[in-house]
Amino acid sequence: MKLLLTGSGGFTGKHFSKIAGGLGYEVTALQADLTDAKAVNDEVLSIQPEVVVHLAAISFVAHGDADAMYQVNVIGTSHLLQALSGLENKPKAVLLASSANIYGNAQAEVLDEMTPQLPANDYGVSKLAMEHVARLWGDKLPIIITRPFNYTGLGQDLKFLIPKIVDHFVRKEAVIELGNLDVDREFSDVRTVCQTYIKLLKTESAIGNTFNICSGKAYSLREIISIMEDIAGYKIEVRVNPEFVRPNEIKRLVGSNDYLHKVIGEQEYPHIKETLNWMYEG
Repeated sequence: MKLLLTGSGGFTGKHFSKIAGGLGYEVTALQADLTDAKAVNDEVLSIQPEVVVHLAAISFVAHGDADAMYQVNVIGTSHLLQALSGLENKPKAVLLASSANIYGNAQAEVLDEMTPQLPANDYGVSKLAMEHVARLWGDKLPIIITRPFNYTGLGQDLKFLIPKIVDHFVRKEAVIELGNLDVDREFSDVRTVCQTYIKLLKTESAIGNTFNICSGKAYSLREIISIMEDIAGYKIEVRVNPEFVRPNEIKRLVGSNDYLHKVIGEQEYPHIKETLNWMYEG
C-alpha cells in the first residue's frame, strides 16, 4: 500500500518510515513545502497515495517564530487536505498528528478526549486550529486525528528535555541545568507511537474520530534523573536555571488511553527505563 508521509526527515518521521516500511508499506515522503499550495497539490497528484500520515509540523513549544508555527501547522495542513480532497481516488485513511498540548493546564487528573481544550502556548493553539481545519474536510476525507502526549527516543533533538538529560549522562557531565523540576509528563516510546499510528490506519472504525496517544503513566523530572543515574552509574548535580523556567509551563500532562484501546485493542507500553537505556546506549 502506497503511504504518503509528511515530516519524513523529522524525529518521528524517521522512525515511522522504518517501522512502516518493515510492515510492507511503500513509504513516499512529501518533498514539497507545505506552505506552497501548488507544489503540494502537484506532488499529491503525482503520488496518488492510498493512505496518508501527516507528521510535519514545527513541534518545539519554545520555537521563537509564532508566525512560522501557524503557517506550517495550520495553513500547511489545509494545503495538504485540499490537495488530497482533489484526488479522484481518495485515500483510505488520512492520519493527522495533533498534540496533547491542546489541553493546556486542564484541571482533570487524567485527560481524555472530552477534556476541554485550553491551550497555553502558540504551539497548542496552532494544533487545535489544525484540528478545526481538519474537520472542515471531514465529509470529503477519511480523517483520523491523534493527540500524542510527550514521547521520546533515540535521535530526538537535544533541544528537547529527555534527550538533553540523556546526553548529559552520556558525556559524564557533573552538573545539569534544568527549568521547573516539579512537572509531571508522559514520556512514551516513539516506536510505540509509530506502531499505534499504523494500527489506527488499519482500523476502519477509527475514521472520523480523535484519539489520545499515551501510556497513561506520568513521570516527574526527578524520577527521570534518578533512573538515568541508575543507568549511568553516578549521581549528577541538578541546578534550576531561571531562564529555563517557562511562565506558561503545563504542570501535569497525563492522558487516558481508554478510548484508543477500545478501538484498536489493548497494547503494551515499555517502561521509561527501557526507552532511556536505548537512548543512552545509542
